Order: sequence, then structure tokens, then C-alpha cells
Amino acid sequence: MIERTPILNFVTHAILLSGLVILLLPIFIVLIATTHDLPTVNTVPMPLWPGSHMLENWSAAWTKGDFARALVNSLVVAVGVTVGKITIAALSAFSIVYFRYPGRTVLFWLIFITLMLPLEVRIVPTYAVAADALRPIKALFSLGNIDIGLPEWNLLNSYTGLILPLIATATGTFLYRQFFLTVPEELCESAKMDGAGPLRFFWDILIPLSATNMAALAVIMFVYAWNQFLWPLLVVNKPHMMTATVQLDRIVPGPLFGQPPIWNEAMAATLIVMIPPLIVVIMLQRWFIRGLIQSDK
Repeated sequence: MIERTPILNFVTHAILLSGLVILLLPIFIVLIATTHDLPTVNTVPMPLWPGSHMLENWSAAWTKGDFARALVNSLVVAVGVTVGKITIAALSAFSIVYFRYPGRTVLFWLIFITLMLPLEVRIVPTYAVAADALRPIKALFSLGNIDIGLPEWNLLNSYTGLILPLIATATGTFLYRQFFLTVPEELCESAKMDGAGPLRFFWDILIPLSATNMAALAVIMFVYAWNQFLWPLLVVNKPHMMTATVQLDRIVPGPLFGQPPIWNEAMAATLIVMIPPLIVVIMLQRWFIRGLIQSDK
């Protein structure tokens, strides 16, 4: 039982408020910077009261970053990656937990080990496969000196190339496996007695039970996919396929381009890119919290 005293309540609230200030202070500074012109932003220290150039900076950032198209691209990629990760994770965990076949535990641990291999580590082979998706099949047949004449399947500059290499998730598979292990076996036995097959048991029973877990995973994966920078930067070189994070980088040219950064417009562009995932987190925060702490079925 947690003891409730005025002193403990004061200390607890003080810690929470301190953490809130530390988290919100950078966002507040960015927001204030979007309301000033460039000379004022470059002033040291920068004024911490709002200026009168907010609409001007936001309009310039929106136009220079071509965010009308970039935000759509990021939304398509984030939704595609989220749906793909949830689908593959749920099916993989369902197979590992409810099907009895040799090596399923080994397969799970092989999937789990990939947590130690982030995209940055496997970026070169992943890019090679994206440049020609049929390359692994060609390499397999080339071991026997067999040429089957497969054409080149290039995934660069496409939604498929942006989404497909990112949809496998060891984290999601692990979370779903742990959840499925807590589902009473009587449910599975009852479904068998009622004549339900594996897919019907999965769709009608497991999916509704895991709705909160699915929402929590969706929030994490959406933010992860939205914030992807390195992979879109490599896969896409056509302006109409650029994502918001890549466009954000191009708004800050830096000294290599011989131009000083226009920080007020860059800060406005930063807030533009932050808004969509922030909306998703706010809309799904109840489900996100319930999915992380729920223990009953």
C-alpha cells in the first residue's frame, strides 16, 4: 500500500513538474523561434516572448519543404509500415505459440536476436535487395551455374521500397508472443470443439482480445516509421517521393551549401513534421496506456 502524506505528495508533484518542464522547454523554444525573424532568432540570448512572424515563417517552411506532398508520403509509409508490422508480428507469434512443429523455439530466438541488428547495420545488403528484389533468388541459382533469366525488380523510388524492408519486427513478435501465452488454453480448446479452424480462432478470438496491445504497438511503430530518415534518404532520390523527415533536412542547408541556416523557418518546419505523430499519440493515448499495463483478459 502506498503511503499518502502531504510531504510525499509535494515531492512527487515537484519531480513530475520538473520532468514536464525539461520535456517541454525545447518545444517551447522551437515554438517561440517560429514567431521571430532571422536576426532576432540569431540574437544571443534569443527573446523568449512571441514575435509577429509566425504565419510568415510557417508559410515559407511549408513552401520550401514541399510538405503538402512530403507529409502524404510520410503518412503512406508510416501507415503501411505500421499495418505490416502488426500483421506479420501477430501471425508470427500465433504460429510460434499455437502450432507444434520442430524448431519453433529456435525460430523465435533467431527472430529475437535480430533486435541487436538495427537497420543501420544491415543497410548495405538491404539496399542491394531493394535495388533488385530478385537478387537473392538469382544468387541461389547462380550457385549451381543456372541462369533462369529473371528480370530486374527495382524497388527504389517507390512506396514498396520504402515500406517493405521495414515491416518485419522482432519487438512486435515478442510482445504478441508474450500476450498469446497468457491467453487461457481453454479458449483454444473451446474453439476446437465448436469447429473453429486456426484462422477463425485467430481472427474471432485472439485479435479482439489483443486490441489494446495492437493499439499500443501501432503507436510505437507509427512514430518509428514516421521518424525514419536514413532509409528514405537512400532509397528515394526523386523529389515527389521524398518524406517529411528528408525534406526537413533539406530546409537546413548548412555551411556545406554555402548558405547560413534560416533557423526560424527550420524550426517552423520541425513543428510541421512533429504534428502528425503527435496527433496519433494524443488520439490513441488511452489505448496505448491500457495496452502497456493491462494484465487481465
